[in-house]
Amino acid sequence: QVQLVESGGGLVQAGGSLTLSCAASGRTFTNAGWFRQAPGKKREFVAAITWSGRSTNYADSVKGRFTIFRDNAKNTVYLQMNSLKPEDTAVYYCATSPRGSMTKDEYDYWGQGTQVTVSS
Repeated sequence: QVQLVESGGGLVQAGGSLTLSCAASGRTFTNAGWFRQAPGKKREFVAAITWSGRSTNYADSVKGRFTIFRDNAKNTVYLQMNSLKPEDTAVYYCATSPRGSMTKDEYDYWGQGTQVTVSS
């Protein structure tokens, strides 16, 4: 079993930055991803990273603004979010152990989510 705990969410003005953290306990992270869900919308892929950190993948909507990275010594995955827009407002979830493609929300373990609100 893996327990994931996200932190770092909050309220920020458009153009601002936030860094989300996702700490794992119980087992070492494998490949990991960040997803988000806005009110009334389906959960969508944001970014993913392999265990080694050598390969990353981003949704088109966040490319060039968000960066996913990890510190395996701390068993933590991060999401650096810059140039935030109101449309980035959502609950952000981290996940690990994908059952297939890392861009699909078919992961075995999920965190509880952290709210990110971007005001205009």
